[in-house]
Amino acid sequence: MSRSADTLVTAVYSGTFDPLTLGHEDAIRRAAKMFDRVIIAVAVAHHKKTLFSLDERVALAQAALADCPNVKALPFDGLIVEFVRAQHAQVIVRGLRSVTDYDYETQMSGMNRHLAPEIDTVFLHTSAGVQHISSTLVREIAKLGGDVSGLVSAPVLNALQGKVATQH
Repeated sequence: MSRSADTLVTAVYSGTFDPLTLGHEDAIRRAAKMFDRVIIAVAVAHHKKTLFSLDERVALAQAALADCPNVKALPFDGLIVEFVRAQHAQVIVRGLRSVTDYDYETQMSGMNRHLAPEIDTVFLHTSAGVQHISSTLVREIAKLGGDVSGLVSAPVLNALQGKVATQH
């Protein structure tokens, strides 16, 4: 089925991605098969002290998904619904690992629907093999010298190892 440019469906997958994990990649790659375009919206994250700068997180997301031509990473600040509108997207994609994620994401989805009724949210349950991965745990394991090679892609692993080495 081919669509014209004005009927292409664009989805936005947002997060801090500090760092981008294989769990994030799982959801993004699956979304890339469902939607014409997927934008990885990398949040400024005012409320967090991030290991990687915003520019580094955007570059790492782009590098990790370089093999997906319909995926691009962009920085964003503010309300996700405003970013989605600015990108002319129609869908927000969220990954779910657990019941805790579901409760939080359902509340956020409802609020986003209130703010922007024209934007839908799609939940993707994380694949079993990556369900246990979180950016927080990856950062902690890396800082403590543990092996995170099965938790992140090669570009992210190289960047993590570089960051950890410079902090010691």
